[in-house]
Amino acid sequence: MSPRLLRSTYVVGGMTLISRITGFLRDIVFARAFGAGMGMDAFVVAFQIPNFLRRLFGEGAFSQAFVPVFSEYHSRRTRADVRDLAASVTGTLGVILFVVTIIGVIASPLLILLFSAGFADNAEQYGLAVAMLRLTFPYLFFISLTALAAGVLNTLGRFAVPAFTPVLLNLCLIGGAVILAPQMERPVYGLAIAVFVAGVVQLGFQIPFMARAGVLSWPKWGRHHEGVQRIFVLMLPAIFGSSVAQVNLLIDRHIASWLQTGSISWLYYSDRLMEFPLGVFGIALATVILPGLSERYAKQEMAVFSATLDWALRVMVLIMLPAAIALFMLAGPIISTLFQYGDFAARDTRMASFSVMAYAIGLLGFALVKVLAPGYFSRQDTRTPVRIGVIAMIVNVVLNFAFVLPMVRFGFAAPHTGLALATGLAALLNAGLLYRGLRRRQVYTPERGWGVLLLRYTLANVAMAFALYYIVGATEWWLDADGLARTLRLAQCIVVGAAVYGVVLLMTGFRPAHLRTH
Repeated sequence: MSPRLLRSTYVVGGMTLISRITGFLRDIVFARAFGAGMGMDAFVVAFQIPNFLRRLFGEGAFSQAFVPVFSEYHSRRTRADVRDLAASVTGTLGVILFVVTIIGVIASPLLILLFSAGFADNAEQYGLAVAMLRLTFPYLFFISLTALAAGVLNTLGRFAVPAFTPVLLNLCLIGGAVILAPQMERPVYGLAIAVFVAGVVQLGFQIPFMARAGVLSWPKWGRHHEGVQRIFVLMLPAIFGSSVAQVNLLIDRHIASWLQTGSISWLYYSDRLMEFPLGVFGIALATVILPGLSERYAKQEMAVFSATLDWALRVMVLIMLPAAIALFMLAGPIISTLFQYGDFAARDTRMASFSVMAYAIGLLGFALVKVLAPGYFSRQDTRTPVRIGVIAMIVNVVLNFAFVLPMVRFGFAAPHTGLALATGLAALLNAGLLYRGLRRRQVYTPERGWGVLLLRYTLANVAMAFALYYIVGATEWWLDADGLARTLRLAQCIVVGAAVYGVVLLMTGFRPAHLRTH
């Protein structure tokens, strides 16, 4: 695989790592200050609604539709055509987002009922969530335009700035929790204000880099622009197809709003842990390969197209399978070490660790979707992922009720675990169907050596799992130990697990050259 692609992956992964670390610091501050109570549940919902729409308009459907078209313009058209497309898309998307934002602010009471109907039984929590949503919803406008700028910069091969931008969100939220919250009658309002500020800051950060790249133009209405029409035609089905995981998470939170107080927060902290490896490796890799795949398809270099997908899959399984196993084995230790302080009690650790383990089962599925979906979007095929996404979402909903209702009926202490498990299994199904579709269309043909490679991966992961089982110890120790002791022991577990995995890989004959395509 080309050195440029490897360097880009390292850059995006490194910047995303910084983002995830600051994200963990943010969540540690949240856990200390707000725990997993009513106020935190309300904020999670108020932030999740615009964040969900952001992943549809921004990181999801829009980026998947915009990057292939913009890449084609960049490869085949003049610089003036590229600037005109960027200006037309910015103006058109900006108007649509502004209208959606106004509607969202006005309709906040209805949106809270739509996404978390269980809040209606608690007037105080419902009112709190509505008030915060009116502050957080405008984040959608700013962050979606930020995603547009990121798509332009990524296509031009400038990955560092877009990958660093989420750090600013985390810093703003930490500031909101530490500085604003103590000054307010309802401290959690400080987080909602910080979300609004973060949207403005993130967009403002990327504008100078757009200007330096020579693609910054005054936005204009461009509904009839040929490129804009193509983007929005591709975007409509992709709105669902590229964001099935987010739809499933929102379904989880809707059902969780009917469960015991704290369920939404436990799912939130669990999801944040899952997002760490997924963001650092999965999303980073997907971000890098989409422009490359789009360029290869535009030039009809399909052999290289398939080889790029094969390389991405080899790397993804190498990293994400042990990450999933480690998350499963270390769920309790990680939750207690990161969050069990202040208002976040030992019971919260136990409850959140259950859902972490359930999410871990589907982590590889989430990651593979990030790599396989660009195999469709780069070819401007958004309909197939939609059909697959509909199947996965229906399965997720069915499994939600199949798991949760018996858990509630028979008095299981943590029924929210069933929601996380259903989402993980649906992700695995989604990935499997995407893979089958690429193979059937002969868009992707696996390179030689997969059988031996998977055997090596399996032996190394089994060895790591046994090592972690013996070194983790009793759950009670993690609940009772102080923060420093937990941190040192968790670090020991991670180092030993990684060392065993790496050594067994090498002993079975694995070498970095096996990741290369032939």
